[in-house]
Amino acid sequence: MQTLKEDSFEIRKQDHIRYALSEDSQSLVHEDWERIFLIPEALPEINFEEVELGVNSLGREWKTPFFVSSMTGGHSESFKINSILAEACEAKEWLLGVGSQRREIDDLQASQEWYQLRKKYPKVLLASNIGLSQLIQAPLEKIQKLVEHTEAKALFVHTNPLQECLQMEGTPHFKGGFKALESIVKKMEVPIVIKEVGSGISTTTIQRLSNIGISAVDVSGRGGTHWGRVEGLRSPQKSLKAQAAVTFKDWGLSTPKALYLWAQEARLFENIHSSSQNVSNIEVWASGGVRNGLQAAKSLALGAQRVGLARPFLEAALVGPEAVMELIDLLEYELKISLFCLGIKKISEMKQRKVWLWEKV
Repeated sequence: MQTLKEDSFEIRKQDHIRYALSEDSQSLVHEDWERIFLIPEALPEINFEEVELGVNSLGREWKTPFFVSSMTGGHSESFKINSILAEACEAKEWLLGVGSQRREIDDLQASQEWYQLRKKYPKVLLASNIGLSQLIQAPLEKIQKLVEHTEAKALFVHTNPLQECLQMEGTPHFKGGFKALESIVKKMEVPIVIKEVGSGISTTTIQRLSNIGISAVDVSGRGGTHWGRVEGLRSPQKSLKAQAAVTFKDWGLSTPKALYLWAQEARLFENIHSSSQNVSNIEVWASGGVRNGLQAAKSLALGAQRVGLARPFLEAALVGPEAVMELIDLLEYELKISLFCLGIKKISEMKQRKVWLWEKV
């Protein structure tokens, strides 16, 4: 029999799925994506079938820069959704970020979901996931167990200060975050990826994370599901949290703007051969409002090394495995078209020349 605390967790996670699918939770920023222009190459000098999507990331080769961003885990409906996603990700060799493993810190039974998933899809590439506020409090050995349970290739640590402030069950306790991250980088064997949940990450914070050895930062900017809005929708009408959620409904830095500012800060496309000292070793990833392969191409052009999507895959998974496979095929096809029309055979070539313009207001 479930305890009241367990019932509350179930309800919260089910609420998250329901409201994440609502248009009221979306904070789309089409205008920022439209400000990025890719410069077409009318004479590509390559054949379409020569275009490759492989990337080097986190010290290994990947078949594609795409990944399914973290969405759901640890409740009764999550196994079905994650199983559908895992089936497609294993077949297509995509990285799959699991939902928050917070429940597993104190409930070992919750890890059974990943054992079952591994049994069905032994080759699927997974990334574990825990919140920064939980990382600060939990013993290192418990965090290590989360990675072991999933046999993960990386650990996502998500940071969500706005969501924690507005969530009825929130824990907005982030003091000691950098110290906790420094410690885990030194002791964990898998790469650590820091990700926001829809409000973006500034260039200053990216650089600070680079200085402590974080492998990658997913800017996860405003533009898709806005978790401040989600928590506002969950709160009782006219409550303090519901009212504040309206005030902060557009809080955050959009994904394209975050990438643009980082590209400028890191001088990724200026004096490429002479200014390498200005370019940080940290990988910058893009998620948050990415909805098609052309936006993925724009993200890669601005310096992103990986591109993630969440809500489109949640919608597809609720339809079935075929819908997920069709979405993967479409995204990869659109990205290949983008590269071909830029005259680019490999994604790594994007670091060798600037293929974009940012329209200033």
